[in-house]
Amino acid sequence: MLLSALMLALVLSVTVFGQIRHFAAQQQLSDSFRSQLAEGVAPVSEGTFDDVLLTSGAPVALLEIPAIGVREVVVEGTDPATTQLGPGHRRDTVLPGQAGVSIIMGRAAGYGGPFGRLQQLVPGTTFTVTTGQGQHEYEVIGVRYAGDPAPPPLTAGKSRLTLISATGLPYITTGLVRVDAQLTSEAQPTGVRQTRFATLPAADKELAGDLSMAWALVFALQFLLLVEIAAVWSFRRVGATRTWIVFVPLTLFACLWVAGELSRLMPNLM
Repeated sequence: MLLSALMLALVLSVTVFGQIRHFAAQQQLSDSFRSQLAEGVAPVSEGTFDDVLLTSGAPVALLEIPAIGVREVVVEGTDPATTQLGPGHRRDTVLPGQAGVSIIMGRAAGYGGPFGRLQQLVPGTTFTVTTGQGQHEYEVIGVRYAGDPAPPPLTAGKSRLTLISATGLPYITTGLVRVDAQLTSEAQPTGVRQTRFATLPAADKELAGDLSMAWALVFALQFLLLVEIAAVWSFRRVGATRTWIVFVPLTLFACLWVAGELSRLMPNLM
């Protein structure tokens, strides 16, 4: 029964509760980003307007792709916990609209699945990205999978955006899809960027899990074990009725906690 409850909690955490969390996060991020745009303090580099390094999950852009119904606030960072909030901007690349290559990674199914229809984009599709430097217009130039050739290197002053997500059945990743788009509006100056690919955390790369948070999973499992031990003791001392009333909510909470920590270990694009 405990194993079944844990599996159910994991499924609910990624699907039902994950969708709710994504929706609520996007509402909050949208309000925050609109406020930053209005005040002229939206980030244009890896730091804030006050030159403080952006935290993971901070809003950096608004991505709008009408052809596949995408309107998402893009956040800084691409680790599993961050992509639960929305599409993530990879820290080692420039922001959209700036000269150079920018990369945005998003989930295909879980937590809103904002990039679930990415493979439906075709060359010639246009979309926009809004940042602290204005609205930038893009045109899709290609969709590629493993083994397909990459676009030619950019010339000076040019800009390209690559959207990345997972392929395969929902919640079963088998590979990656990359959509390359070229900037058709004017390229903006590149902001200061501290992170490089060599220093990019492993959890921020494609299809990566966050093993650095494994300790939190251990604590969650210990709590679940303590709850079950206490439930067995209570069952023998005070009977089934009182035990069910007290420990069913506690067990569900513990299972959801464990499931939430397990989701951090899963691929960040699932």
